[in-house]
Amino acid sequence: MISFRNAAPTAQWRALTPLPLHAHMALVLSIVLCSSLQALAQSAGSEESQHEVIRGTVINSVTQAPIPRALVYSADNRYAALTDGDGHFEFTLPKQGSEAVNGSVYSGLRARALAFAGHQIPVGLMARKPGFLDLPDQVAEPSADNDLTISLLPEGIIKGRVAAAGSESAAGVTVQIFSREVEEGLPRWLRSATVRANSAGEFRFAELLPGSYKIATQEWMDNDPVAALPGSQLYGYPPLYYPGVTELAAGSTIELDAGQTVEADLTISRQPYYPVRIPVANGDISGGFSVSVQGQHGSRYELGYNHAEQRIEGMLPSGNYVVQVASYGPKSASGRANIRVADAPLLQGPSLTLTPNSSIPLNVKEEFNDTGWSGSGTWGEGKNAFRIRGPRLYLQANLLSADDFERRGGSLRAPTAPNDDALVLDSVPPGRYWLRLSTSRGYVASATMGSTDLLKQPLVIGSGASGPIDITLRDDGAELEGTVGALGEQNASSSAGEIRAWVYCVPLPESSGQFQQLGAAEEGKFNLQMMVPGDYRILAFSKPQLRLPYRDAEAMKAYESKGQVVHLSAGQKTTVQVQIISANE
Repeated sequence: MISFRNAAPTAQWRALTPLPLHAHMALVLSIVLCSSLQALAQSAGSEESQHEVIRGTVINSVTQAPIPRALVYSADNRYAALTDGDGHFEFTLPKQGSEAVNGSVYSGLRARALAFAGHQIPVGLMARKPGFLDLPDQVAEPSADNDLTISLLPEGIIKGRVAAAGSESAAGVTVQIFSREVEEGLPRWLRSATVRANSAGEFRFAELLPGSYKIATQEWMDNDPVAALPGSQLYGYPPLYYPGVTELAAGSTIELDAGQTVEADLTISRQPYYPVRIPVANGDISGGFSVSVQGQHGSRYELGYNHAEQRIEGMLPSGNYVVQVASYGPKSASGRANIRVADAPLLQGPSLTLTPNSSIPLNVKEEFNDTGWSGSGTWGEGKNAFRIRGPRLYLQANLLSADDFERRGGSLRAPTAPNDDALVLDSVPPGRYWLRLSTSRGYVASATMGSTDLLKQPLVIGSGASGPIDITLRDDGAELEGTVGALGEQNASSSAGEIRAWVYCVPLPESSGQFQQLGAAEEGKFNLQMMVPGDYRILAFSKPQLRLPYRDAEAMKAYESKGQVVHLSAGQKTTVQVQIISANE
């Protein structure tokens, strides 16, 4: 796959020199080389003629055009070269016996052994250039003359201009971008980044991956000095979603392709704002404090908290709002109030009371055939070290918000005293959550709160106390063994004759199975043990599927003709063979 030649580099190649790398906006593409050098013929020429050379080309993965002036460098930063006008690069490796360091390992790279000068040394090559992005597990393909080809993904860009109605520009307004991501198998909108418009009202989001995006302005107050005079009416610009609507659901989705530039202009409207004051009945709770305000169409506004007066205050335009407050610290609490602002100051809104966040106990039932297990461990935190045993030792649990935009969650409380083996999700604010469970002993057979199956449905938490979560663990799991078919394209992580694939086990609708994934199947084989019995579709891909919507039955219909459907019975071993789905399918 890579050619090595005993020849001095020609004049068209840039000299190879140790070069420190400077950070810039482009991301890094990691390409790993693997080859075995043939014995080097000894020539009668000078020492400078004894070289081992790697040659290749850096190309645009979309247009296949060569990329000039791209930086290609080694993992240890000792060697670097720029591609020429045709995207070509060449590395002259040290001659035999020089600069070889046995056993070097470069953290974070899937480094493979590159043999040169009689040594096996893990070496990685990377390529970078402004305007291009990282591609995980990028395919490296040999060209016709057996040289290396490195592909870089061009960045996507969304840019535009924000204008304020009646004025030339909205200089300084903050613009927010939302991306459509898949978490826990379902798509949701997440806040990605913000930028501030320049003096001409222009904004720009760069280094974007292909995907779905939405654009919105954040609330912006009028900075006209006349409006700041005592007794004057204050004005502001409420949030607006592209192309000019007040709610996220009605906003246009921008489908961005690799290397594409999309323009998205917005015109925001000026509205009168009125003072708002909401007393907090028990607002003396210590710790951090946050206030979020949601309009009737889902738009977000901002209010602040006056600790001295123990009240929420600020400015809002006319409309209906939900005000939510959260305190942070050892005794976290939350509260909410519904208010209406109707073309007049809301000088005294309804009082808001904070209630302690929920603590949710986990009741674990062990239904293990192996009754001889007696593991134990130590929990250490600062000066405290407690002995732990039972499910507290091998079961992990946390919560992930199931609502758009939200990042809140909950995790297990640390042991508070010796022999504290209780499992409690502590300080959970109101909201909707996915329950994440993982165990190093057996498998999770069920997890319920009342009649809610938390392995398939979100957990809904209100204010105040919450009921327990009942969890059943078993150890009669199924075993799945399989092989994958040949790749339709060469994988950069594979040497000749080796197959590498990413395997996903997707439970069929109404199946008792649970989603499982195997990072990579080496040499075409995979094995998963202690799987939950049920019906699955086994999918194998040539690339990781970071956005696989496995909970979305409608989206998964695209895979009905792919993969292998299997039934896994408790305690039984099943063998399958699946074909790999290439990146182009």
